[in-house]
Amino acid sequence: MPIEDLRDWIRRVEELGELTRVEGADPETEIGALVDVFQWDMETPALLFEEIKGHATGHRVLANAFTSMKRVALSLNMPATLSRREFVAQWRKRMLELEPRAPVRVGSAPVLENVVTGDDVDLTRFPAPQWHPHDGRGYLGTGDLVITRDPETGWVNCGTYRVQVHDEKTAGIMIAPGKHGGMIRDRYWRRGEPCPVAVSLGHDPLLLMVGGLEIDYGVGEYDVAGGIRGEPIPIIDAPYTGLPIPATAEIVLEGEIPPDVTRAEGPFGEWTGYYAGGVREMPIINVKSIAFRNDPIVLACIPGKPPSDNTFFRSPLRGALIWEQLEKSGIPGIVGAWSHEAGGARFLNVIAIEQLYPGHSRQVGLAAASCPAGVQANRVVVVVDDDIDPTDTNEVLWALTTRADMVDDVEQIRRCRTTGPDPMAYAGDGDRPCYNNRMIIDACRPYDRLSTFPRTVRISHEEATAVRARWPELFGRDGRVRMPGKG
Repeated sequence: MPIEDLRDWIRRVEELGELTRVEGADPETEIGALVDVFQWDMETPALLFEEIKGHATGHRVLANAFTSMKRVALSLNMPATLSRREFVAQWRKRMLELEPRAPVRVGSAPVLENVVTGDDVDLTRFPAPQWHPHDGRGYLGTGDLVITRDPETGWVNCGTYRVQVHDEKTAGIMIAPGKHGGMIRDRYWRRGEPCPVAVSLGHDPLLLMVGGLEIDYGVGEYDVAGGIRGEPIPIIDAPYTGLPIPATAEIVLEGEIPPDVTRAEGPFGEWTGYYAGGVREMPIINVKSIAFRNDPIVLACIPGKPPSDNTFFRSPLRGALIWEQLEKSGIPGIVGAWSHEAGGARFLNVIAIEQLYPGHSRQVGLAAASCPAGVQANRVVVVVDDDIDPTDTNEVLWALTTRADMVDDVEQIRRCRTTGPDPMAYAGDGDRPCYNNRMIIDACRPYDRLSTFPRTVRISHEEATAVRARWPELFGRDGRVRMPGKG
């Protein structure tokens, strides 16, 4: 059965033994610190903050949702037993076969249990933690879904953009240049009109994941999410803007983004692990209405020093996108891909190939550095042979140190697309564009030495599978060696 809403997701995660409840935390000093420490390692529990200091009983915050591959799999309706390499391959296959399902409008919705407008609008009633010690004010929108409608085509876009609380009726919204939500906003502004917007602050985590993916321009995220879950997303028209919002959302802000009105936004600890964005003038949302469920839950997805909740789940998804785009470009022989967690699922991309012709590995590296899924903020591309698991850092580093010539197998390309939070971006002050330089490392065995290159000292994956099948008592379901006394 697909996930019904955020509460159903929490219930299932708790049944998996992967939820920790925390009572009485201070949103200004403790919630962010606890999430930070929990993200020093991955495969840690989700955190549900309850009885939050300074807020009404029942108002909650869910964080650390995606720091476990089991929870990533649950959210995407994928098997929880897959290895990371298998996950990428199977996810890519699912996306190839995906049949989008349009959302379905319903007559009533839990999110409309409470609706406040006018003088009753108060953003500060909901917990907006200060996630990092040097952040400017609190952020309500980190795991949100920002909903806009193109004024010319009617296309509805759902993107994840950060939302800061300025005061009771004003929020800041940061949309990076080139994002679809910003394109739609700018169309309203060119007409001299404010941009209507709705912001969902708690929902099925699948919507958050889809909102952060590079979905093609003009394609609806609701449709993609419906295809992934196998059932349409239930929506309802928001009471103020009429925008379609998730019927099972926890909290939805509605209002307008006016042209030519900004306020200082930030600083904010970025997904790169640095305060690289600083304080900048950013657009605002004049909040006109808030709809929320009884005992609402804010869904948070916190960036920080990678890997983090904000980047961990993107590694397999971006790897699958890069793989698919390389194949669509006509390049054969791709057998695996991974956008490494340490690079925030952007800076470091590893592609595994079966070498088929001279120059094949170099072609793959150059293409991966500039395909749509790999072009922004990419810094290093490593191409490895098909006997290397691109998700295994030790295997990749072994290939890099034993198969790559640091003179002949390293390419550099300059002035590539990046983002402001990139701490090594060049220029970019004020309104000037920023760029980065990147490196491509061919860590494959030299093509002209494939038949003479030294043999590796390890049995093949096929032989290992046969060994595990012959001695099942020594291995768990995931193929890993059983520890004595454990399943």
